[in-house]
Amino acid sequence: MGEDSSILDKKPNKEDKVLDSALRPKNWSDYVGQSKIKENIKIIITAAKQRSQSPDHLLFYGNSGLGKTTLAHLVAQEMGKEIKISAGPAIERAGDLAAILTNLSEGDVLFLDEIHRISTTVEEYLYPAMEDYKLNLILGKGPMARTMELKLPKFTLIGATTRPALLSSPLRSRFGAIFQLNFYSHDDMKKIIKRSSELLNIKIEPEALEIVAKRSRFTPRVANRLLKRVRDFAQVQGNGIVTKEITEHALNFLEVDKMGLESGDRKILLALIEKFNGGPVGLQSLAAASMEEEDTILDIYEPYLMQCGFIERTPKGRVASRLAYEHLGIKQRGSGNQNQLI
Repeated sequence: MGEDSSILDKKPNKEDKVLDSALRPKNWSDYVGQSKIKENIKIIITAAKQRSQSPDHLLFYGNSGLGKTTLAHLVAQEMGKEIKISAGPAIERAGDLAAILTNLSEGDVLFLDEIHRISTTVEEYLYPAMEDYKLNLILGKGPMARTMELKLPKFTLIGATTRPALLSSPLRSRFGAIFQLNFYSHDDMKKIIKRSSELLNIKIEPEALEIVAKRSRFTPRVANRLLKRVRDFAQVQGNGIVTKEITEHALNFLEVDKMGLESGDRKILLALIEKFNGGPVGLQSLAAASMEEEDTILDIYEPYLMQCGFIERTPKGRVASRLAYEHLGIKQRGSGNQNQLI
């Protein structure tokens, strides 16, 4: 299959964003999973309401598609305030940040996705905005330059990132609470898929729902994409009902195996095993051998491969585990011997 057929979140297109918005939980009771994080956020919001203040700034980190944006929407809804959305790469200059911050109203939520990609210059302006709710702008250049202080309404900044290590220490320290979103459990995935199928008016059999849950990579966004794809197959090649047979046929056609691995995952594992005898190998070499970008391996593929136990990270580099060999049907040889397909 070509890269366009990928179910993974390399870069969500317009259709994906519409789907995410339609299926996004509108209240806490609909948000499945991440129980401890939900309870913590509820306490933060309740305490802020009792003090008639805005909640502390929050930082969410974790893989793409785990619900960081949804949590930000729920915080704004719980506070009864508006949410304004932007992304780190979109804020190129201090003027861009000023335009966003000055358009906020008292108590609003500002959600910044990919916050780790904010430039150092813009980050310096963000510090006083987060701490003192003011913006210090420098107007003009040279001897004629002057500083102008803008007072900002009290707001809550919610940052989201897949790469928390790339955030500077000063920026990280200005968040009142930091939460890591983890992969979902199998039971949670079944609940999410069932809810999505009802919202999309999809008739899905229990066995088919189980299959989608197992191949969803424990990630709601991936599960919703798979559900949409199997619905298409059921509509075109069946009677509109998502059955076990239709689901297996559709996912096999999409090259999504029983563990949820797609062609990109297998390409990385095969490169690790066949070209480097199972490792250890550095990220740069693995990226070159598998023809994938380093960031794509780090953000998209590796977290799930590690979750499945297929890849281990050692001080010397990535190593393919015994489970990876077994899953690919490759016989593991001793060090220095060639690996052969069973």
